[in-house]
This record gives sequence, C-alpha cells and structure tokens, in this order.
Amino acid sequence: MLHSFVSIYRGVQIGDDFFSHAHVVVREYCRIGNRVVLQDGVIVGGDGFGFAKQTDGSYRKILQTGTVVLEDDVEVQANSCIDRATMGETRIGRGAKLDDLVLVGHGSRVGTNTLLCGQVGLAGSTKIGSDCIFAGQVGAAGHITVGDRTVVTAQSGIPNDLAGDKEYAGTPCVERRQWLKNSAALNRTPELQKRVRELEAEIEKLKSR
Repeated sequence: MLHSFVSIYRGVQIGDDFFSHAHVVVREYCRIGNRVVLQDGVIVGGDGFGFAKQTDGSYRKILQTGTVVLEDDVEVQANSCIDRATMGETRIGRGAKLDDLVLVGHGSRVGTNTLLCGQVGLAGSTKIGSDCIFAGQVGAAGHITVGDRTVVTAQSGIPNDLAGDKEYAGTPCVERRQWLKNSAALNRTPELQKRVRELEAEIEKLKSR
C-alpha cells in the first residue's frame, strides 16, 4: 500500500505487505523486508551527515555510497530519518520500532525488537543490541556499542560503550541506581554548602583564640 506522495527511488527492494503512509521517501537501492510500516514523512536512505573540513574553512561533501536495510516487521513512526551509510549499510533489525522524530545516523545498527522512543538520536556507526529500550530524547555518541537488553531513561547521554542487561540514566549516563544516588546528593548540595561555611567559621574562631 502506497499512500499519497510516496517516492520510491530506483533499485529499491520491498518485501510483502509493505504499508507506506503519505510523503514517505525510500531512496535508491535500499532494502525493505516483509510487513514493514512507514508512517507519514519517514525518510529511508537520505544521505548520511558526512563532510570534510577544507583548508579554507569550508566543508566538502563526502559521497554516501552505502544503503539502508529494514528487516521484517519494522515500524517507523512519523518524520523519522534513517540515513544511508557512507560505505556498507545502516541496518534496522527485525521487529524494531522507531517512534516519531528519531534519527539513525549513517552506518548504525539497531538490534532485533529494540524500541527507540521519540527524538532519540544515534550518531554515525552506533551499534545497539537486541531488546533494548531508549526512552525519549536519548542521545548516543558515534562509534559506540550498547549491549543487549539495555534500558536507557529519558534525556540520557551515552558517550561510550554500555554493557548489556542493565539500566542507565543521566548525562553522561551511569547505572540507574548510581544516578539516583547522585541526584539525591545533588539535591542536598545547598544544605552541605551551608554546613561547610558554618564549620569554616567555627575553625576560624578556634584559630583566633
């Protein structure tokens, strides 16, 4: 099913039971599996964000020659973008679900049955394992690996690799239990500052005697 103003570029391969809502674009030579659903305004295979800085300060575009693969049973919600790889492929694993306004950078891989909630951003060459959940507005630096069954809470920032089977929170993110302790300590900072000033005053009094 192709709704209004859908654009399918040359060389695209599409499996059975594909459903594309209005204004979807699937760029050249991308591959889409069976039972894939693309909501309004999704862009599959747009150029990755690749530019090289020149000696005069300008930026020269790096040709993006790779492709995008969406495996079976993937659904991508409205206005999300999955960029084509510079070389090789960007791959979204079987059963993965991407919410509105998600960006998957060039050369990234998203594992099977992983959920990326609204406004998640993956920089290039990010590798996300299977059965993961990234809550809204999570940001991942490029060239990192996240293990299977990882949960990352909303607005967390991921600067480096994360081991699987754990929950993470914060920016830069740490294990969620540690983040809760850090947050509790941060809330006590004004009280601790006041106590330190009082102790410093007491020390000065003792010195003056």
